[in-house]
Amino acid sequence: MEYTVQKLARMAGVSPRTLRYYDEISMLKPARINSSGYRIYGQAEVDRLQQILFYRELGVSLDSIKDIVTAPSFNGAQALKEHREKLLEKREQLDVLISNVEKTIAQSEGRIMMMDQEKFAGFKQKLVDDNEAKYGKEIREKYGAETVNKSNQKVKGMSQEQFAEVTKLGTEVIETLQAAFKTGDPAGELAQKAADLHRQWLCFYWDSYTKEAHAGVAQMYVDDPRFTAYYDEQQPGTAKFLRDAVHIYTGIK
Repeated sequence: MEYTVQKLARMAGVSPRTLRYYDEISMLKPARINSSGYRIYGQAEVDRLQQILFYRELGVSLDSIKDIVTAPSFNGAQALKEHREKLLEKREQLDVLISNVEKTIAQSEGRIMMMDQEKFAGFKQKLVDDNEAKYGKEIREKYGAETVNKSNQKVKGMSQEQFAEVTKLGTEVIETLQAAFKTGDPAGELAQKAADLHRQWLCFYWDSYTKEAHAGVAQMYVDDPRFTAYYDEQQPGTAKFLRDAVHIYTGIK
């Protein structure tokens, strides 16, 4: 079956403008243009749009989605299996948060006692699950499953104070990095402060810190388009700037 922009947009729950934009960036081209100049989409395009929306629902950036679905090696059937796994993880994450809310309600009504650490269990689990969904495959390949599992356990074992501190520190890293980027000097005082804050932030997640691993992570921010998109969202080039600052900080290139 074939669809016009309007019909496909209505069926998929997106705007016609979105489909036109996907065409403009060559992420979802129509099968053909008819004699009246209308975009016409076939089954292959419907299937690709479904994949795009799955990735979008999982929080993958648009640039990364384009890289994934347009890659010659893209396997739609395998991608669906991976979507299923990620969505099941997301459902489990929501179940934890719902349980957290229900316990908090019960505590407020005097029916149960709830430890302070329990109140943040769902949020810490969400942090772990979000990182796994976005970057789990890559970091496991790079650092090994055991290292990643230890990091996840460390996060889930954080106290209320530690969780608040690492959240605040993450914001401070970004704010300092953005200010340092404007100086244009990765060796400057502000950039080196950002690199040191980044080290402190990593130490909340890592079982142990090494300069080599720190430099490797900074390089990954440049090599992986999803990490790059995160750091470059406000100021393009920030990921490379952080990489350079960390390499200077660690003395490793």
